[in-house]
Amino acid sequence: MRPALRLREGGLAAYQQEMKWVALALGIASTIAIVQNWYPLNLFLSLPFCMIWAYHAWLHTERQLKYLNIMFTGFYLYGIARYFLMSQGQG
Repeated sequence: MRPALRLREGGLAAYQQEMKWVALALGIASTIAIVQNWYPLNLFLSLPFCMIWAYHAWLHTERQLKYLNIMFTGFYLYGIARYFLMSQGQG
């Protein structure tokens, strides 16, 4: 079976192109949020962006891209957790 057909069989892999468009929109929105200093919106937009690209790297076994996105996912999770912990301390 050809790889393109195997990719379309099931799961999220069937929606690869749609997910890439969503990731592009998230990336653009995240960049705008960073430039406009809309903290923590940039973290909430960047996390799913990274997770989508990590998933696609896993799908195609792109080692460097996979581990880079896993690392950034950890950074975004840390930032989001820190935001919620800090906002609780202010109240």
